[in-house]
Amino acid sequence: MSTFKRNYETVMSEIDSVLSYVNSKEVENFITLFEHIKKVNPTSKIVVAGAGRMGYAAKGFAMRLGHMGYNVWMLGDSTVPHIGEEDILVVASGSGNTQTIYDISKRAYDNGASICLITNNPDSRIGRLASRVIRLPNGSNKDSDERSSQQPMTTLNEQCLAILLDTIVLGIMNKTGETHDTMWNRHSNLE
Repeated sequence: MSTFKRNYETVMSEIDSVLSYVNSKEVENFITLFEHIKKVNPTSKIVVAGAGRMGYAAKGFAMRLGHMGYNVWMLGDSTVPHIGEEDILVVASGSGNTQTIYDISKRAYDNGASICLITNNPDSRIGRLASRVIRLPNGSNKDSDERSSQQPMTTLNEQCLAILLDTIVLGIMNKTGETHDTMWNRHSNLE
């Protein structure tokens, strides 16, 4: 067997071993929130936050929310608006305790925004602020005794987050009637 094939099978097997433990009710609860916004309060603002490679995966989710017509920003963009009641901060944090992300979450919470967290640690500081949590089991955290990964550092977490968020996009599309064509019409035409 080639090195590529062996590594490919390892990566795919590890991703499956983590995502198979995600609670589908937590995911549906998350999707329902976006369905509600689309139908009831389409002017709600959504800010997406995450640090490091978790932030890169979250940025892809923010982009797709924009393609579905939501008012969405990625934390760090210079145009991030004031958020408050009826608005949402979506947070991706493996530990749920990253200081900078916690500080931002606390500020959003104090301003009345809802916090939606994807984490390995629902009982974390950010988890205690969140109205919705999806537990993404941790397969690569150095402090975890759960499933181990052959991939370096937190690579498995970031891969699983990206795939989880893409499945959430499909769920939102299904609930809101969005399609490839409706989303493509919102894609940037400045490329």
